[in-house]
Formats: sequence, C-alpha cells, structure tokens
Amino acid sequence: MTDRDPDENGWLSSSQAWLDRMPDTGDFAREFILDSLMVQRALGSRAATMLDVGCGEGRFCRMMARHGVQTTGIDPVGPFIDQARSRDPDGRYLTGYAEALPFDDGDFELVVFYLSLMDIEDIHLAIREAVRVLGPGGTLLIANLTSFFTSNGTIGWITGEDGRRHHPLGRYLEERADWFEWDGVRIRNWHRPLGTYMSALLAEGLRLTFFDEPAPVGGPTDRVERYAETPFTMLMEWVK
Repeated sequence: MTDRDPDENGWLSSSQAWLDRMPDTGDFAREFILDSLMVQRALGSRAATMLDVGCGEGRFCRMMARHGVQTTGIDPVGPFIDQARSRDPDGRYLTGYAEALPFDDGDFELVVFYLSLMDIEDIHLAIREAVRVLGPGGTLLIANLTSFFTSNGTIGWITGEDGRRHHPLGRYLEERADWFEWDGVRIRNWHRPLGTYMSALLAEGLRLTFFDEPAPVGGPTDRVERYAETPFTMLMEWVK
C-alpha cells in the first residue's frame, strides 16, 4: 500500500513525542492492567510464533521474546520500527500495514493487536489479513479500548450539576474517527460500537474463547480509583 499517506492518522508526526513519553514499562494501562493478562493469554495459547500488528517500538515483542516466543513486529511508522530494531537487534521488525500483511497464509500461531485496532481505518480488511496469516487453531489476541469509553470522543471528563466529575457516553452507535492531542502527540483513534468488532471477527469464522474487562493490579491509588469509575480497556481472545 505504497500510495497511502504515511501520516494519515498522525502517528508519524507524533512518533518522537510518543517515544519520549513512553517508558519501557509502558503507561498506566499497559503496565498495571493489560501486560500481565496479555502475557498470560499469549503463553496459554502455546504459540511458538507471534505477529504483533501495530507493534510500535516493539515493546510487547520484547516481552514475549523473553519467554522464548519467536516474534515478528509490523508497523507503518518507520521511526517506531527503527526504535524497535535498535532496542532489539536480534528481533524481526518490518514496516507495513495491517491491511496488507507481507506474510504467507498460516505463517503464525498467534497474532496480536495490542491497543492498535482502534488506529486502523479498515478493520474488516485488517482482521481478514490477521486471520489469513494464522494457521489452523491459531489464536488472535486483541487488547482494545472499550467502545463505551471511545464513544465519549474528545469530551473527556465533565463536572455535573452535583459537582461530581464523570465521563459521559457520546454517540455510541456512530462510527467515527476523532483526533486527540496531549504531550506533543496528536493522533486519530476510531470509535466503533462493540457490535462492529464482534461482527467483523465472527464473519471470519473465529470462535471467542476469552473476554475480560480487567481491573488494575497495581499503580497509583488515584489512577486506580479513577479507573474504577470509568474502566476503558478490554481483552478478547479468538481461535481460528
């Protein structure tokens, strides 16, 4: 897909700001909510080979490589791939798009979208490609923002008439892309109803084997308490 705008969703122009702000331990959601469960489910699949779609700077690939899994990361943002290769010289990292994976059918036993599916415009094609490169019995593991959370768009937290702060729903059933800015990062994320994700995955003949909206397993008390008011991550495991 060489005819695509390399910065169509802001990640290329925001790549250095992202690298500057993201520690190797990850942000709050990764370090204290998703990492342990993602590793647990990935290892539970008993996969020897893994593809991380939208791998960024290769953080999850490095985590799984430490467990002996043969990992491959792919991302359309060149500076992320450069950083991944720098941090993991023995790893395999490629520049490319989720909608046109440069791999043969059945090349992997595990395919992962770790907080990357909401960045992809054509999720139907991306999921179809992920399923194509999975071998029979392979696992598709997805960590994503919840649709209730993304429906809020750029509204964020508001103060109600009672003085309490809350995170309201937005136009939940309306698929759309919203632009977000913070700490020098400006990116576009997609909101989709949960039904859109489920329908796209079921259409590929996948079987849902695990679903969770995990709670934090640690972290700053104020962040944990705020997360309890408005949880925003989910994890799904599907088998081909």
